[in-house]
Amino acid sequence: MINLPNVIFSLVMGFLMSSSITFVTTFVRDGPTANFFFAWIEVWSIAYPVAIVCILVYRPLASNLTEEIVKKIKSS
Repeated sequence: MINLPNVIFSLVMGFLMSSSITFVTTFVRDGPTANFFFAWIEVWSIAYPVAIVCILVYRPLASNLTEEIVKKIKSS
């Protein structure tokens, strides 16, 4: 279910994950070039909205899978 706390979580987590992943991958791909910041922002501006949608969609699934895995580990 999409509610305010889930949306805020998605915005924050999406920002943190997309900015760090795109920063590292852009740096590895291009290195410390003069236009690094602009190249990174260009990639990040695409990745951020995708990350938000993915978090909203996958968070319930990931939570349920985590719960099931923990139950199986505890019962073993």
